[in-house]
Amino acid sequence: MSTEKSAREALLDAALTYVAFDGWSQAAFAAAAQDTGIAPDKARALYPRGAFDLAVAYHRRGDAIMLARLKAADLGRMRVRERVTFAVRTRIEAICDKEAARRASALFALPQNAPQGARLIWDTADAIWDALDDPSNDFNWYSKRMILSGVYSATVLFWLGDKSPDCGATWDFLDRRIGEVMNFEKFKGQLRENPLTKGLFARAEGLLSRVREPSRTPRDDLPGRWTGDI
Repeated sequence: MSTEKSAREALLDAALTYVAFDGWSQAAFAAAAQDTGIAPDKARALYPRGAFDLAVAYHRRGDAIMLARLKAADLGRMRVRERVTFAVRTRIEAICDKEAARRASALFALPQNAPQGARLIWDTADAIWDALDDPSNDFNWYSKRMILSGVYSATVLFWLGDKSPDCGATWDFLDRRIGEVMNFEKFKGQLRENPLTKGLFARAEGLLSRVREPSRTPRDDLPGRWTGDI
């Protein structure tokens, strides 16, 4: 691990000690820098937006933990519904500090921070579908991530208030949300086969099939590009 990455991880770990009391605040950021012995200007170089960037890093750490656990799991033995449910549950279980997640949810719910919060949730859904080797490359690429973003965010909000043993109520809630998605897919199949709607449905699908997934390869023929967070 590089020195810079180690310093970033150390700052985040130290900040978690204070987040439960101070939230993702500049006070928590300053205290973390002091505890780790990292100079304030160096800490700002690592996290230019201070505690806000720490909250972003905390979310992305959860994604990384999830991906490592999914890679180690035997997903091939599961059906699609089981894999998606397992992935969402794995992501939530990767949140080691519920209070830190609660404070982050409140932070990203603020109007000025909502775009970043939406980006993080979308990236989590994208990471899940990529880990599950989803083959979609048309409009379904977008719709699957949009639907899963809603399922994930709703389940996290339920989990934050869940006091049931072993979070059993949360996993029941998640299973119901996934069930609703599967029922919607079944309804789409019925529209596709119904003589009264299959023509219209086929034309709509034909148009949507022209939508392609975004390119993952950076273009070099543009004058510049933004690769950071919102």
